[in-house]
Amino acid sequence: MLTRIDHIGIACSNLDATVEFYRATYGFEVFHTEVNEEQGVREAMLKINDTSDGGASYLQLLEPTREDSAVGKWLAKNGEGVHHIAFGTADVDGDADAIRGKGVRVLYDEPRLGSMGSRITFLHPKDCHGVLTELVTSAESSADHSSAEH
Repeated sequence: MLTRIDHIGIACSNLDATVEFYRATYGFEVFHTEVNEEQGVREAMLKINDTSDGGASYLQLLEPTREDSAVGKWLAKNGEGVHHIAFGTADVDGDADAIRGKGVRVLYDEPRLGSMGSRITFLHPKDCHGVLTELVTSAESSADHSSAEH
């Protein structure tokens, strides 16, 4: 069951300048940064608030590290702006399977490693009214879920 908006992903051409805009304009501070070589992005997570399920909501700022990455291609075509919306779930595998069963294309056969140790998958934007949609199980939820299964 999807429990919250985990984050909104925003593609940008200059991560440092974009972080400074969100800090100066809204007072949002960087909670976490990392480079995801597999996805070809450098990112900053700006924490907006905590949520009732123990998670949080973030803005995820994404700067491509190479032009042939998914975000690099998207940025070249669309320019800076909202790239995707991500919903939090305690069970990315189960929710992806359930959504797949409703006829929505899930882009990864198995969830992949995402920000801050999370497990993620994406839903095809053409099946989601033009919105690239991500499902996210946080690292804490993944550990809790794995413990419950053993």
